Amino acid sequence: MKTLNISGKKRENVGKVSTKALRNAGFVPCVVYGGSEQPLHIALEEKALKDLVYTPNVYTVELDLEGDKISAVLQDIQFHPVTDRILHIDFVLLSDDRQVSLYVPVKTTGTSPGVMKGGNLRIVNRKVKIKAFPANLPDDISVDISNLEIGNKVYIEALRNDNYEFMHPDNMVVVDVKISRAAMKAAQEQASE
Repeated sequence: MKTLNISGKKRENVGKVSTKALRNAGFVPCVVYGGSEQPLHIALEEKALKDLVYTPNVYTVELDLEGDKISAVLQDIQFHPVTDRILHIDFVLLSDDRQVSLYVPVKTTGTSPGVMKGGNLRIVNRKVKIKAFPANLPDDISVDISNLEIGNKVYIEALRNDNYEFMHPDNMVVVDVKISRAAMKAAQEQASE
């Protein structure tokens, strides 16, 4: 899994007034959970978070807090309802002996014969939730669609892997090929002749 390096600072004051002052100065209040002690309150520069937040990819984060380095992963993010500015971020501390749950993007590989015949490829779930140790976290879940005909589906059960566990039921559809309207119309015209 790719890692991003982000510098920040520890926060001493966590009230409304200090949080508002942080946001006005271009920082985002954040919390790192998962340590043996209390949650760690930090502030990260809003500009430094764009590569982490505004991307379909998933990254581990190396937080440099005034010399202390912490490995974490983004758990939750809150946006302002009107301006879409980042209001708050929660991180989870990565530990080699503890599994972490997160959403990973789905990528397709290959060419579907069903699409070549006029079907529409639908990625039903663009991200799936997995649980794994940090060393086994994948960049994405790869789905081979080279055998998908019109009407075929790929279920989460077909993507099972020993390195991580899916947090979804086995019968959840990830990718399918639906018949397009044009192909359906052509088939109806052919049948009526």
